[in-house]
Amino acid sequence: MSFFNLYRHNFVRVAVCVPQLRVADPAYNAQQTVALAHEAAGQRALVAVFPELGLTAYTCDDLFHQQALLDAAHGALSAVLEGTRALDLVLAVGMPIALDGLLYNCAVLLHRGRVLGVTPKTYLPNYREFYELRQFSPADAAVRDTISIAGQQGVPFGSRLLFRCATQPLLTLHMELCEDLWTPIPPSSHAALAGATLLLNLSASNVLVGKDRYRRQLASNQSARCLAAYAYSAAGSGESTTDMAWDGHGMVCESGTLLAETERFRQEARLVLADVDLDRIAQDRMRQNSFGASVQAHAAQLAGFRTVEFHATLPLGERLPLVREYERFPYVPSDPATRDARCREVYDIQVQGLVTRLRSMRAQKVVIGVSGGLDSTQALIVCARAMDLMGLPRENILAFTMPGFATSERTRAQALRLMEAVGATAREIDIRPSCLQMLRDIGHPFADGQPVYDLTFENVQAGERTSHLFRLANLHDAPVIGTGDLSELALGWCTYGVGDQMSHYNVNGSVPKTLIQFLIRHEAREGAMGAEASRLLEEVLATEISPELVPEGDDGQVQRTEASVGPYELQDFHLYYTLRYGHAPAKVAFLAWTAWNDAARGSWPEGPALARRAYPIGEIRRWLGVFLERFFGRSQYKRSAMPNGPKVGSGGSLSPRSDWRAPSDGVAAPWLAALDEVPREDPGEG
Repeated sequence: MSFFNLYRHNFVRVAVCVPQLRVADPAYNAQQTVALAHEAAGQRALVAVFPELGLTAYTCDDLFHQQALLDAAHGALSAVLEGTRALDLVLAVGMPIALDGLLYNCAVLLHRGRVLGVTPKTYLPNYREFYELRQFSPADAAVRDTISIAGQQGVPFGSRLLFRCATQPLLTLHMELCEDLWTPIPPSSHAALAGATLLLNLSASNVLVGKDRYRRQLASNQSARCLAAYAYSAAGSGESTTDMAWDGHGMVCESGTLLAETERFRQEARLVLADVDLDRIAQDRMRQNSFGASVQAHAAQLAGFRTVEFHATLPLGERLPLVREYERFPYVPSDPATRDARCREVYDIQVQGLVTRLRSMRAQKVVIGVSGGLDSTQALIVCARAMDLMGLPRENILAFTMPGFATSERTRAQALRLMEAVGATAREIDIRPSCLQMLRDIGHPFADGQPVYDLTFENVQAGERTSHLFRLANLHDAPVIGTGDLSELALGWCTYGVGDQMSHYNVNGSVPKTLIQFLIRHEAREGAMGAEASRLLEEVLATEISPELVPEGDDGQVQRTEASVGPYELQDFHLYYTLRYGHAPAKVAFLAWTAWNDAARGSWPEGPALARRAYPIGEIRRWLGVFLERFFGRSQYKRSAMPNGPKVGSGGSLSPRSDWRAPSDGVAAPWLAALDEVPREDPGEG
């Protein structure tokens, strides 16, 4: 069962807790804190963060100078320590602490009855509705770095504390409080450079119209800049509304992505859970060398950080799926409005790349092969848009469909009708005679009438098409526009050199197959090419993906690409998390299982044909093995010589001049060996 456990794959579950409080009633607030802590632990969270001054309430004002309240706060801390002693949960709670004649607004980190450390607030707001300098002193006023609290001696005290989990080396915590995040350089910025991966903010933050959006931007942007996770908890119900109101806004962000958020303005206590991907943080920091350069530039400031180590027992011995959802199509936004905007931008990038290349070549025409399938259709649309942008007639698109031995009447008709609907100069060239001559010249048995449909038979056709296109390019002084996509390059599903791997400029080179499907669907709905073109685009989307190089068998079955290389929707998922984050095969498989194991899980009505199906772990393992062997073991030489083309998305490109530099003679052995960690079946199925 351990494979199906989020902690096994370097996730950590974080709880943002918003208790219902009473002003100046620490005993009651301690009870509420303990109750939420138990709820978080029951949900197998490892870290829980509570609001600023949550043991007393933030709105005590001058009551903070009353010794009775301060004593009660310490009593509440002891109660929380005792009430959570048996939990494997790290809690960050807020309270006032008097020290050396000064009062500090503090975050206190607890674990199994131990106070791990205390962080005082660095920046105290004293403007508009805030008057914290009336009661508190800033962190820099402290003259000692350890304190005694809750009967424990030598507790680390200061704003530069890191808390490292010995049992999960990728997890290091840092705490800051509310206003600290609102400053130009929050303390968490230096903490992240010093190694913190999960940044905790204990906040009060009264609510104003529109303030929730600003908080969200602050937390999200800080997590993005710091390449970290940011957990934020703000005060809610029970705080005094004498002059302010409180919405209990809590959230967790990871590297700029909002993972989870509380429902605001709830009267009862509540928590929200988020599963933070520590591998993603580690990979991003390792890849982005500007992060390392910042560590070097701020070495003096980082030298003052102290690290406190704690040992937490991870709940590894049970089935524990993610609460975090992963999109089945990572290259395609699920929100329709965002998806439409993304499609428009992808087209803009492709067209801008092609137009710039054509102008630099002083070319006014293009040559393109059109098969009636997805990729050439997408490239044809880009060519049409490029001609429109350049003010040239679409007749300057010299489009050729070249039927071979296995071309279906459906795709042939689609290609001819599509070229006509777009307004290209269309021509059909039957490549069978030249292919037969080539097969005869090299002594292939098919030339003698034998039905031998081997790789040579297939590649002769692919090569003849490309050879014709390049000679047509010479004849018409126009570049060949490539049609092969990112998915095919990843899997090596293309014929090298004199084949569909080569062109003068490939507009689809960094666009995966699943995204191309949505781009074409978007174009069909927009109707910019006309009603007839839109109908044809829908027909293309409904066509089986096939290279059409092998004739139909006696059983009537046609050559199916996905039967050989796997479902593109699944292989694109594997590609994204392998290329973008460098995840190990077991992690990729776990994420794929999370996204694809439930057929009833919400999928888009307009999605690809198989979007409503489920993939059990055994099938994921099988196709991931195919992906790893093809991607790492046999296809790099094709990518090392791939044509120019624009990078489209942050998911990555396989160009050796852009995102991916790899040896052409590498092997897949380490990845295939790691695949053994993925089970062949799910014991929980059924």
